[in-house]
Amino acid sequence: MTDRRILARRFETERRRLRAIAMQLLGSTADADDAVQETWLRLERVDASSIDNLDAWLTTVVSRVSLDLLRAPRRTREHSWQVEPWRDEPVAVGADPAELVVQSDRISTALLVLLETLSPAERIALVLHDVFGQSFDEIAAVLDRSPEAARQLASRARRRVRGAEEPPRPDRERGRRIVHAWLAAARDGNLVELLSLLDDGAVLKADYGTSKQIVEGAQAIAEQAVLSGRLAAHSTPILIDGRPGVAAVMHDHVVSIMAFDIVGDRIVGIEVLADPARLEALGVQRVL
Repeated sequence: MTDRRILARRFETERRRLRAIAMQLLGSTADADDAVQETWLRLERVDASSIDNLDAWLTTVVSRVSLDLLRAPRRTREHSWQVEPWRDEPVAVGADPAELVVQSDRISTALLVLLETLSPAERIALVLHDVFGQSFDEIAAVLDRSPEAARQLASRARRRVRGAEEPPRPDRERGRRIVHAWLAAARDGNLVELLSLLDDGAVLKADYGTSKQIVEGAQAIAEQAVLSGRLAAHSTPILIDGRPGVAAVMHDHVVSIMAFDIVGDRIVGIEVLADPARLEALGVQRVL
């Protein structure tokens, strides 16, 4: 086995941990995967014999890559496909930030919104120290600041998160009612009921992996929903990035997920993900 093959093997054993760090820092599975891949590319370009502690080196690099992504002007908060079971109980945002994050391997939507009010440096310091237990000496190396400055950043971020108001959340009971009504109408082929749930200017966007589709207008979307009635009969409500959604399960396999944007009592937007590769990467099957 060559040195490079050994290095690749070591990296694979660390991949899950690195992805968890990037996911908590960035809040996006796509960005997290990009950060991990960039970390591997940087590892390939260095002399591995010069690395004293590979685990620490990888942590530093994936954190620096994440920091660069957080600072990038193009970065704006977009809907992600983070899937979770539908639970109506509120998230206690006033609790310890570390406890909120480590409850699962996915950041709660409410906490993610609060983290995005922090500067990139504050976010890095808070998450690396409070969640992953990195020392302030290690965090200082990531941020190119002194350990004391890193400590102050984490402390300031902690105060800001704890003192922030909980971001407004959608009326989940109303969302659940609309989702159930949508599934029932689609299953029964009730075009009139579907139209009553849709805003006239609603837009549906679908990603099938090999192709994408945009359907505009309530009539066209409702007609397509009727044609997909069989999927509706095998769907279960879920939350997708905090939004009301459903997962279609056929023969014990998730074939698609659908997220609804709701304003008032009308559906104004629908996003469908039916790309098998992306569904597998998101781990939807495990969540359900």
